[in-house]
Amino acid sequence: MARPREFEREVVLDRAMRVFWSHGYEATSIRHLLERMGIQRGSLYGAFGDKRRLFFAAIEHYDRVMTGRLLATLDAPGSPLNAIRRFFRLKVTLAQEPGRPRGCLVTNSAAELASRDRGAAGRIGVTLGRIEAAFFRAVIRAQQAGEIDPRRNARALARFLTSSTQGLSVMAKASADRATLEDIVKTTLEVLSRP
Repeated sequence: MARPREFEREVVLDRAMRVFWSHGYEATSIRHLLERMGIQRGSLYGAFGDKRRLFFAAIEHYDRVMTGRLLATLDAPGSPLNAIRRFFRLKVTLAQEPGRPRGCLVTNSAAELASRDRGAAGRIGVTLGRIEAAFFRAVIRAQQAGEIDPRRNARALARFLTSSTQGLSVMAKASADRATLEDIVKTTLEVLSRP
């Protein structure tokens, strides 16, 4: 008879996510994961498989929890242009949060792994696709509301905003101060109001 798990899956997954987020995939050892997750080796393998599958589970957890929180701002009722502004303001606020790992797990992982690991690139691509889709919906709504010129290419703007948010994550990882991040956001948002 199998023993019941002695840990809360989401809690230990959140801990693993933060380890990968802070140190990257390659620099994270199983020993470090076990210490931070507070579980035994057999429990890790039994619940998640190996380090790679744990990493993919951590990316999916990040997508649900962290990316989901940001995307909720884009789908909120009210002015779509203000929703895009709120997204970027929240991104800056979160980047400056004490004790939070720097940058973005998805952006960090893309830089580290995507060019040489198809599986990682696919998982990262899913999250980036969700971000682009949410920006696309917000831009279309803003065009319908007369807040963004309807002649502008909504898909291109969504891709630009996705790229901008990932660039903002890179700058935040490089320890840019709040004023620098806000300058980037201000310029990004000015692009939306151009004819």
